[in-house]
Amino acid sequence: MSRSFSLTVFAVTGAFFAAFFLWPIWEILQGGLLDADGALTFAYIVEVFANPVYLEGLRNAFFMALFSTLFSFLIAMPLAYLADRFSFPGKALLTALILIPIILPPFVGAIGVKQMLGQYGAVNAVLTHIGLLTDGETIDWLGRGRFWGVVAMNALHLYPIFFLNLIASLANVDPAMDEAAENLGCTRFRRFRRITFPLIRPGLFAGGTIVFIWSFTELGVPLIFDYTRVTSVQIFAGIRDIGANPFPYALVIVMLTLTLIFYGLGKGFFGRAHYAMMAKATTAAETRTLRPIAGWACSALFVLVTLVAVLPHIGVVLISFSQDWYHSVLPKTWTLENYDIALGHSLTVPSIANSLKYASLSAVLDVILGVCIAYVVVRTRLPGRHILDSLAMLPLAVPGIVVAFGYLAMTQEGKFFEFLNPLEDPTILLIIGYAVRRLPFMVRSAAAGFQQTSEEYEEAARNLGCPPVKAVFKITLPLISANIMAGALLCFAFAMLEVSDSLILAQQQAYYPITKAIYELFQLMGEGRFVASALGVWAMAFLALTIVGAGALMGKRFGTIFRF
Repeated sequence: MSRSFSLTVFAVTGAFFAAFFLWPIWEILQGGLLDADGALTFAYIVEVFANPVYLEGLRNAFFMALFSTLFSFLIAMPLAYLADRFSFPGKALLTALILIPIILPPFVGAIGVKQMLGQYGAVNAVLTHIGLLTDGETIDWLGRGRFWGVVAMNALHLYPIFFLNLIASLANVDPAMDEAAENLGCTRFRRFRRITFPLIRPGLFAGGTIVFIWSFTELGVPLIFDYTRVTSVQIFAGIRDIGANPFPYALVIVMLTLTLIFYGLGKGFFGRAHYAMMAKATTAAETRTLRPIAGWACSALFVLVTLVAVLPHIGVVLISFSQDWYHSVLPKTWTLENYDIALGHSLTVPSIANSLKYASLSAVLDVILGVCIAYVVVRTRLPGRHILDSLAMLPLAVPGIVVAFGYLAMTQEGKFFEFLNPLEDPTILLIIGYAVRRLPFMVRSAAAGFQQTSEEYEEAARNLGCPPVKAVFKITLPLISANIMAGALLCFAFAMLEVSDSLILAQQQAYYPITKAIYELFQLMGEGRFVASALGVWAMAFLALTIVGAGALMGKRFGTIFRF
């Protein structure tokens, strides 16, 4: 295409991110760094670190992210190594099933965990049934271990991101290097430590960064678990005073700064070194068939991990079919009424329609911007195109709760964007917020398609007199349509169950998306948690279908969407 098109994409993307990504952050900086007279001050920031409640929240958030990332890695690394190096029964199916947790939102799964681990939940009922607890005796599992409950939910939800990045990195390692070391007498563990691990460090950084930032800023699971001493929940609670209290702004600034510092440290330790390899391996990577016992042991490991990961959501499904689940191993009464109510409740029906509208429009916006950005980055030699690529990836490094809080800040009375105040109608901001948060997936998906498609097709069309723009629309875009559809499905699906933007920006019931409706229903007495679970199951089924569709369209390139 012409240089003018590339410059237009650069300008439009820059303006979009300036208005709806950089401007909200700037408003947060002003709210936390300027005093009542407009003078620069660091007093509010200092107070965050002096206040023991805020300090405890930051400490809990950091360790929550650290242990979530560590446990995700410990789950994913052995699975990725086994899947890359060995053949075992049911490998194709089991490696596909291992990705199931990423399509099941932890925000919904936390409802199931709370039911099973509550004082009168299924776990205590089992212990009473086998005689380890006396009648009437209970253990408050979550009361004693809310922190570890959040960590476990994060790890079981996010390890597939690690798995996808690690399996892609392992597949790119030239097996000749490993064979050469083996021929020189290097042990298997030392080969992994000295050769394989350094080569997969960029993939480790890509997966670890997403998992760490996601866990550090997780809002939905702590809310469901009533775990209030964590920064994300403290920010959520501070929204009520956003117009008069500078400390929520200061807390968001601290969270953003720490996130960028953690990203930089991770980049320095894991993402800095890149080792050159042959474009193609000198010998084909071959998997080794294990003996029957070892092979079935590997299969059992994959089954066990998947089962444990989906157990919280199995709990949600059981709740959704029950009328009463109190101090028993399984629900005492079963019903389909919750599903009827979930599709007919005054709170759920509008929320489904709202989510469909918000997610659809945000996906369209992502497709338009994402395809244009990917084309400029991959197909052109425009100076600064890598800046455009980095700009499109920034939402992965900046927490969603920060951006959502920034939208509230920039639409306060007297601000330039006051006309978008979400207290009146959050539709535009929700659509834009969803689009900004999911744009990286669309860019990566489209870029993978452009990289896989030869430019010679376009050149041949232009040599035959076809205008450049027409050549792209008639030749290239149809060839990468699977990538575009996969990226669009991902953007749509994740927008449908976005938590931070939905909980913060949707303040009026008429504009609630699905996640806000689930949260509000869960807090209602009586049938609330049962209807919330049924709505959550509908949402999980829908998300599962879209993710499976995206994976089928992209095949082995699916993992590249979750990479920096």
